[in-house]
Amino acid sequence: MTARTFDDLRGTLERLDGCGYKAYRRLRGPWHHPDFELYVDRVQGDPFAPPSALRVRIPAAVARLPEQCLGSAARRIAVDEPGQQVLERTACTVERGDVSVRFTAGLPARGRRVAAAAAAEMFCAAVPRLVASVCATALDLAALERHCDTVEDARALREALRPAGLVAFVADGARLPRRSGIDDRPLAGAVSFRAPASLACELCAPHAGAVRGMGIPQGVTLIVGGGYHGKSTLLRALAAGVYDHVPGDGRERVVADPDAVTVRAEDGRSIAGADISAFIGPLPGDGDTRCFSTANASGSTSQAAAIVEAIESGARVLLVDEDTSASNFMVRDRRMQALVPRRDEPITPFVDRVRELHERHALSTVLVMGGSGDYLDVADTVIAMRGFQPEDVTLRARQIAARIATGRVAEIPAPLAPPRPRRVLAASIDPRRGRRAVAVSVTDRARIRFGSSDLDLRALQQLVHPSQTRAIAAALLWCRDNAFARGLTVTEALDLLAGQLARAGLALLGGERGDLAAFRRHELAAALSRLRTLRATPM
Repeated sequence: MTARTFDDLRGTLERLDGCGYKAYRRLRGPWHHPDFELYVDRVQGDPFAPPSALRVRIPAAVARLPEQCLGSAARRIAVDEPGQQVLERTACTVERGDVSVRFTAGLPARGRRVAAAAAAEMFCAAVPRLVASVCATALDLAALERHCDTVEDARALREALRPAGLVAFVADGARLPRRSGIDDRPLAGAVSFRAPASLACELCAPHAGAVRGMGIPQGVTLIVGGGYHGKSTLLRALAAGVYDHVPGDGRERVVADPDAVTVRAEDGRSIAGADISAFIGPLPGDGDTRCFSTANASGSTSQAAAIVEAIESGARVLLVDEDTSASNFMVRDRRMQALVPRRDEPITPFVDRVRELHERHALSTVLVMGGSGDYLDVADTVIAMRGFQPEDVTLRARQIAARIATGRVAEIPAPLAPPRPRRVLAASIDPRRGRRAVAVSVTDRARIRFGSSDLDLRALQQLVHPSQTRAIAAALLWCRDNAFARGLTVTEALDLLAGQLARAGLALLGGERGDLAAFRRHELAAALSRLRTLRATPM
């Protein structure tokens, strides 16, 4: 079959001028341009429907990206730079030098009829300009090389953490404060980070060489200090350290264990079949917490569920801030122990489990704590923040803990056992709404309209882009059909999906969709656990 050219495309549009809008469907398929191929993958049904899906494939000989930017998967992913984080995305991919760009466009209309002249301008002028903008001749190649080097360095630093016995690393010179809660760019004039000598170490990066900074060891680490001195800022930077960042972000060399997970209290969330008995004992009224479900969790039950769900998804580090935690879940001091006897309190405080989590289950914790000195008794490392600069106060904290006894009695009813695996009822992942068998939409980074219910993901701090959320929505459906329908547990489903994504990429979830981005298994598991229709049972 002879390839359709752009001259053919222009002629087709002229013949469609004034026809009903659905006539645009004749454009589906490939169109050949001397410099690229255009594919019209989906045509919207009317001018007010979601826009049409298009893509272009630019051969390597035209794109002419430098070889040094294509040498590894990290460098090919790093070509795409839509925000502060560098994510694998379906919007722009590079394979053996060929560049594919996927995008959407509303096809022009006059009322509900084809507007051929405007459509010809879009296809035959605007699309070639788009293609030209991503070719080497339009790029700052020095900046592109610097971008790729930055990403490769970050990945090397992150890979060096576990062999070095670290959960995170903050390089000297990092700038951690952000402009605002809705602006993730670095704050102008922010203080540059400098590691204290006792926690300083060097990690090696392929381009930057030896990088000095503060290493946070495995175990239990407290971040302490006065208000507004940078405790939570440091913790948020560590949470963001699971991702690579663009040059100039200030956190390019701030890295965390890829399985570091932020957990917090979340009043009102739903919980399905979670075994939270390690933290919450039987509740009044014979409430069994070995298989705990609720549509309206309290602060303490939600935080307990967040921890066991993180363990279920394979977390190796917990990131906890007292400001977003349930106070009764974190600690019971000696006076409260005297007033409310243990037999009347079902909660085993986190302070009494945090060492066990590390010693029995190799799960480290980094905890911002400014209000309870009881945690000094269980900490391996204590970092004080003063004016956004760190100081190692571990020795002083131990001396204070030895000199000023709290009199508190540990409340550990039984050794900490790993939470039981959960099996999910596949039919409970229900995307139906009205007559539509699948009605799933993403309105923003933190919300999925899934069937008849809203999935609220605002508590998932490490979910950073709506394209990740769209991919998670698709992954929920994939897991329902390919894992939970086969009786797999949540952990087994996550493992299966990870293997399939490693082989097929994000195309596994969306075919030719251009609006997906890579996500972590932890955020997928957290989204699943917050689905209000979910039904799950521990094994």
